[in-house]
Amino acid sequence: MPELPDITVYLDALRERILGQPLLGIRVAGPAWLRSVDPPLSAAHGRVRGLRRLGKRIAIELDGGLFVVLHLMIAGRLHWKPRAPGGPAARLPARRGLGALDFPNGTLLVTEAGSRKRATLHLVRGGAALAEHDPGGLEPLEIDGAAFANALRRENHTVKRALTDPRVLAGIGNAYSDEILHRARLSPFKQTQRLSEEELDRLFEATRATLGEWTERLRRETGSSFPERVTAFRPGMAVHGRHRQPCPACGAPVQRIAYAQNEANYCAACQTEGKLLADRALSRLLRGDWPRTLEELELRRAELRTSAAKADRRSAP
Repeated sequence: MPELPDITVYLDALRERILGQPLLGIRVAGPAWLRSVDPPLSAAHGRVRGLRRLGKRIAIELDGGLFVVLHLMIAGRLHWKPRAPGGPAARLPARRGLGALDFPNGTLLVTEAGSRKRATLHLVRGGAALAEHDPGGLEPLEIDGAAFANALRRENHTVKRALTDPRVLAGIGNAYSDEILHRARLSPFKQTQRLSEEELDRLFEATRATLGEWTERLRRETGSSFPERVTAFRPGMAVHGRHRQPCPACGAPVQRIAYAQNEANYCAACQTEGKLLADRALSRLLRGDWPRTLEELELRRAELRTSAAKADRRSAP
């Protein structure tokens, strides 16, 4: 899912291309994308007055207090297709195309990979209606340490859940929460109300540094072009998407656990004092045989490799 750094770079590119341009209309490929009926889609025209981010949503302000609200969810992406003067608007991709926003100078295409269409388009009028699409989380790059600590301690959840809860903090998802927690040297499953003042300070600084540095890095990589390679798995990430690869800080293999239709990537040596977090599915399967430390895990893998080699020798002609 595009998160705060990705959405920020999308907005940078969109401001250069559509701010001040008149929206000519919106094309919708099917009923799954459009999620509102009042105002009607036919009202979606007028000059672009501003763009803003609402958590992981993009809001495009038009004349008359009208807002186009885009939520890309997990697999939604934006693409810009320039338009020659007097030329036709870009076609929608046959399989992935959800819709398009047409301007005199180009077309903003919205696509979504996969069969489950979750990305959404809403058309709303007025600030009150727009506010209904804001989950209410604090902006992590605009608050101080005290506000950050209060937000996390308001309820007792795992740190991973608190960071990714849009009602607590805005714009952080699975990928950057992994990176933040690795930088802060904290277990993703530590409870927020058990964090010490020193740990909260580390987490606050790691959050600001991670989001700020990745935003600037993506800006440099994108330059004046439109961001086309928006992904949750990027070279240079410390742990996210790097299962069993060496941690850049200590060299230990990065671990991954699945839980509640989600996953967490972490370094046991840097974040959990060498202890392995229990993967829900595998720990149920292995029960008492679940390895507790990195050493036990490597020993178990060595035993499995030896058993597999013996089985291969027995089956050889």
